[in-house]
Amino acid sequence: MTIRPQPLMRTLAAAVLSLVIGAPAALADEPVTLTMYNGQHKEIGEAIAKAYEAKTGIHINIRKGSSNQLASQIIEEGERSPADIIYTEESPPLNNLGELGLLAKIDDATLNMLPKEYVGANGTWMGVTARTRVVVYNPKKIDEKDLPTTVMDFAGPEWDGRVGYVPTSGAFQEQAVAILKMHGREATEEWLTGLKAFGKTYTNNMVALKAVEKGEVAAVLVNNYYWYALERERGKLDSKLYYLADGDAGNLVTISGAAAVKASKHPKEAQALLNWMASEEGQRVITQTTAEYPLHKGMVSDRGLKPFDELRPPKISPADLGNAEEAIELEREVGLL
Repeated sequence: MTIRPQPLMRTLAAAVLSLVIGAPAALADEPVTLTMYNGQHKEIGEAIAKAYEAKTGIHINIRKGSSNQLASQIIEEGERSPADIIYTEESPPLNNLGELGLLAKIDDATLNMLPKEYVGANGTWMGVTARTRVVVYNPKKIDEKDLPTTVMDFAGPEWDGRVGYVPTSGAFQEQAVAILKMHGREATEEWLTGLKAFGKTYTNNMVALKAVEKGEVAAVLVNNYYWYALERERGKLDSKLYYLADGDAGNLVTISGAAAVKASKHPKEAQALLNWMASEEGQRVITQTTAEYPLHKGMVSDRGLKPFDELRPPKISPADLGNAEEAIELEREVGLL
């Protein structure tokens, strides 16, 4: 005997079926929020989040910290990490996370927009923008002709109290790695020891830059974009940029970089954000906020920087810098950290 469903039962069944069928569509309509661990400067992360949300409707929740701190947090969190993207001020934290298998492979379409020398060897991180190490000097304190041609010479007694640097800076540590690779451990230790004995340490690069601008020291070792940021703030500066000899570690080109965290709950959206950051549109947003070089192929900075193709850095790529562990260890041994 066939039992026919009653009208009420049919109505309830239809309602349940409607909910089940409609559920994916309802969930799909819920706005996605991405979490970016931002080790870059605060204003850059905020500019990215604002522009990207205006374009896509996707909100980016930013957690700010130093690049190394945020990388350590992802290591500690493991599969529980809420991070979708990590955006760093330097490459060693990304190299470290990549080696530990905590980053997702970036889409080829994104990586193909960038020069291969500024992409992680296994494709798990990408350079977003680039900068170069420079010497900023005060002509009232020293003539350009009296500046050395190599960064190694700043560690000598003739620079006692006249050169500033930031030993805690990731870029300074990357420069120490370059010296390690070019000159060996002993020479690097001598350089760091000499800077500690004769140089003046500062807490951050902008403080160091303002010190040379005031004439507190004759020269400082910093990234080029700090000088352009201060120039935009104040107008004409007393201090000037100085580039060392071709191929010298003092001209090292480094990157700010980004990667998708493997534990991301929104992998597709994380990849889309990376793609936008590598695109001309994304690079324009970033380079209007900071005077760094765009890495999108064919793009040129409009901030008055020395043309990227005229820089003469050592032949050391961001991937070659590894996780900077040996340089940090040396800094600790000589008492800089």
